[in-house]
Amino acid sequence: MLDSLFQFLFEYRPVVFRQGEFRFAPAAGAYAALALALVAVVFAVLSYRRAAAASSTGRRSLAGLLAIRIALIALLAVCLFRPVLVVKAAMAQQNFLAVLLDDSRSMQIADFTSTGRPRGDFAKQEFGDRNAGLLKALSDKFVVRTFRFSSAAARLGSTGELTFGGVQTKIGAALDGARQELAGLPLAGVVLVSDGADTTDAALTDAVLSLKAAALPVFTVGVGRDRLTRDIQVDRVSAPRQALKGTSLLIDVVIRQTGYSGQTISVDVEDSGRIIGTQEVKLTSDGEPTSVRVRVMAADAGARVFKFKVSPRTDEVIAQNNVREALVDIVDRPERILYYEGTPRFELRFLRKAVNDDKNLQVVTLVRTAESKYFRSGVDDAEQLTGGFPKTREELFSYRGLILGSVEASAFTADQLRMIADFVEKRGGGLLMLGGRKSFTEGGYAGTPVADVLPVVLDRVVRAADVSNSPPIFLQIRPTRAGEGHAVTQIAPNEAGSLARWPEMPLLSTVNPVRSVKPGATVLLGGMDDRRRDLVVLASQRYGRGKAIAHMVQDSWVWQMHAKMSVADQTHENYWRQMLRWLVDGVPDTVDVHTVSDRVEPGETVTVVADVVDRSFVELNDAKVTAHVTRPGGGVEDVPMHWTGERSGEYRATFTAAEAGVYKADVEALRGATAVGRSATQVRAVPSDAEYFDATMQAGRLKRIADDTGGKFYEAESSAGLPEDLQYTGRGVTTIEERELWHMPVVLIVMLALMFGEWSLRRRVGLA
Repeated sequence: MLDSLFQFLFEYRPVVFRQGEFRFAPAAGAYAALALALVAVVFAVLSYRRAAAASSTGRRSLAGLLAIRIALIALLAVCLFRPVLVVKAAMAQQNFLAVLLDDSRSMQIADFTSTGRPRGDFAKQEFGDRNAGLLKALSDKFVVRTFRFSSAAARLGSTGELTFGGVQTKIGAALDGARQELAGLPLAGVVLVSDGADTTDAALTDAVLSLKAAALPVFTVGVGRDRLTRDIQVDRVSAPRQALKGTSLLIDVVIRQTGYSGQTISVDVEDSGRIIGTQEVKLTSDGEPTSVRVRVMAADAGARVFKFKVSPRTDEVIAQNNVREALVDIVDRPERILYYEGTPRFELRFLRKAVNDDKNLQVVTLVRTAESKYFRSGVDDAEQLTGGFPKTREELFSYRGLILGSVEASAFTADQLRMIADFVEKRGGGLLMLGGRKSFTEGGYAGTPVADVLPVVLDRVVRAADVSNSPPIFLQIRPTRAGEGHAVTQIAPNEAGSLARWPEMPLLSTVNPVRSVKPGATVLLGGMDDRRRDLVVLASQRYGRGKAIAHMVQDSWVWQMHAKMSVADQTHENYWRQMLRWLVDGVPDTVDVHTVSDRVEPGETVTVVADVVDRSFVELNDAKVTAHVTRPGGGVEDVPMHWTGERSGEYRATFTAAEAGVYKADVEALRGATAVGRSATQVRAVPSDAEYFDATMQAGRLKRIADDTGGKFYEAESSAGLPEDLQYTGRGVTTIEERELWHMPVVLIVMLALMFGEWSLRRRVGLA
């Protein structure tokens, strides 16, 4: 619209003024005309001075009349000197032009016009026939070479080759490919017809810099709308890559929509066609993200593909973006946790009973019954823990979780206290300290390495006599804002039910009153005593590679034995199963393996990364590491992994995912003839659906490409001026043209405006 108005006023399109050089081309009599103009100016000045002396007209009005008369004379003089723009215009049929047409899936989206035509229709209509549309206008002026592109650019023979089925859009690669193929030819520019979506992580910067260095302008044509009228999109799913079998997963799903504000929808979770979870959510304002937490039970072991789905509405522009998939590796193995208690007590008994039937939690208990005497339970062999708490890193680090009950700090040596801190920081294990008369500050842990790890502040020293005589503090427990959505606090089938259930739970007691936590800690449960003081009940923090949890109450077993709790109530059992699963979640092995991406295109390369340490969790750079890759068809390929040299203990390897399906990389590490460890990870090779997400026309990206290279951005509906603008890029074989400026409509308009203004002012002051 603005370009049309500009052309109406100034006769030529804006590109002519940007590219042209302003000059005067006076005729033979121009200087005589200039002299006459100067005489006319002098005459006007004298005339208005006489008029001022002979009338009562104000000096300002006469000065205004004089200024208008001089401006009119000056404008005529400028026109007599023939102002021109000297431009370089491309010679017809002497220059090449690259036209790149987006052939990806997003071009199937039906939002090109108000009638709901697919975006690809514009490409076919305007560039599909050399005798019609923009392609005809371009072919009259240039030798056009047409390319289609999604992941790469390829020459287009006919419009029948445009399938709009590409699963990726790589604009940078397409621009580079076309530039290289036409290198050495007189290339006037590049026309890019696309919705601007780029589904790769690669930046466009390098491709744009290459085009800029070659002074090759890109004229971008944006197809589609920058805002969809009605659409629901599953924007993001935050799911773990690995989970222990039987874990109740709370997965955050983010929904973004336009046109459905205030409506309530359901988010369903499917596993192999079965719905295993659902959650309703009320949508917020258009364009604003809506977050919902969905509970999913990790019931079946193996690589599970969970689908998070919102049922499409009949009037949605895009239905394909209503589903997100997440690959979660559900592992079925017992996780070893060491529980060290300083004295027999009910908390130990009921905690063990709570997780006794959980085959994926192996709680090894060590109870001090007398000086240097211990009761062991759940051990693997007769020699395990015979000497009490582990005295070496290798022995302690063989566990994935550590629970310290009511046992004083003096029960450990200085090396053992340092070792417990390293268990969290370097090994990456989970530490849980339970409340009791010999725990936390009351157990003398202030100032020890363990105090550094804990999320709560131990800032005072208490005498043992004070601890033994102080009465317990009874607390009504509630989840904090941060804890409302945490997996541990879910004591009902859903989050709302859990929030309603907590006030009904029996009171618990603590002898470790703590009100302060460290800056990086998160309080999940708080408690209020009878004096209405808020105390910390459950807090956690990340420390190094692991996590530390402080559980300040001493008698959670009351939730099992209180008179108001029914015999069949499973709250206590579920609470501790969730607690211990969280304790060991994400704890690394001696071989910790992952892929750079959990999803690739068939035919793409998969990068496997493994961190290898010994049993003391010291990085190894001399191990022999092999990835045994199991393909979807069942075949196994051994891929050697090599130390990267970038970071101690890091090994990498790559393999090609030639066929679609799930690939398993089982990584084994050896040091000489000794096995260091092994671990596995999964990756999927499936066609990408990224084309349907964030699928609005990306005008900002297309404008940046055009601006950085010296081209211009057009919307599809206003691209008629593209062929004329391309004539004046200054590239290729050009000829010099002079464009006259004196007869522009704007000159006549200004001249008439000055004449009318002078007449109006003269009439107002009585000189007409």
